[in-house]
Amino acid sequence: MAEVTSRDGAWTFDGEAVRIVPGHDRSVHKLRKALGEVVVPLQAIRGVAYEPGRKGGRLRLRLRDGADPFSQAVAGGLPGPADPYSLVVGSDRTGAAEFFVDDVRNSLQVWEVPEGPCDRYLMPGPGVPLTAAAGDGSASFDGERVRLEWNWLASGAKTAAGPQTFELKDVVGVEWGRQVGMGYGYLRFRLRTPAPERSPEEDPRALSWGIQKEGGTTALLAAAVLARLPHPSAPAVPEPAPAGANTSAQDDPDAMLRRLRELGELHREGVLTDEEFTVAKRTLLGM
Repeated sequence: MAEVTSRDGAWTFDGEAVRIVPGHDRSVHKLRKALGEVVVPLQAIRGVAYEPGRKGGRLRLRLRDGADPFSQAVAGGLPGPADPYSLVVGSDRTGAAEFFVDDVRNSLQVWEVPEGPCDRYLMPGPGVPLTAAAGDGSASFDGERVRLEWNWLASGAKTAAGPQTFELKDVVGVEWGRQVGMGYGYLRFRLRTPAPERSPEEDPRALSWGIQKEGGTTALLAAAVLARLPHPSAPAVPEPAPAGANTSAQDDPDAMLRRLRELGELHREGVLTDEEFTVAKRTLLGM
């Protein structure tokens, strides 16, 4: 087992996964402490590197696109101290860091882990229920619905709209951005029902903040919601044809066989549940 420890935290690799535990030192970023222990399966890793510096260096773990809902939510917007996949290493641990890198890279080669993007999350999102407060209000998520509540910093548009509750089934996307310069950080929810485009500080579907760069734990809540939405790169599930419809597949036996094979492949990959597969097959066969 490869292991690297420092005041920043501890990384271990057992050949199957990298386990990341944040340190308890005061210098460790609060967001990393709130995220807690993270287990990264080998299949989610794109690469690893050790960057030497004057007084030690830094380990960096690079994940495959779409493997981790937290990385998907922040989209590279976190500074180094808040990044859970970056570890500051002291000069006395340089050898351990280099051995760690070699061990992970060898395993990636042996198991032929692809570097390309994933079509499903390989890591779970943060647990729920979860609440995050920042700037003009707070957001909570219980796994089924999101609720936004406003405080005295909220704009007139938000206080007039009142508290907002969104069912997860109505959420189609989550946007998170940290505060930069004179702009606002934000946590915005995109819903099936369209709404006028507004700035985060005026949008009742968004929290906004102008001081906290990372917005407290809003990134965790964004990741928790994303983890429970369909993956953005997941294969599209075919819509069943209307009952009794005279489809081209029914008229063409070869086309019908191709469609049946496609449905069977989606079922084996877990994209279609048993019930969805049965309904789609019956519809295709005109049963």
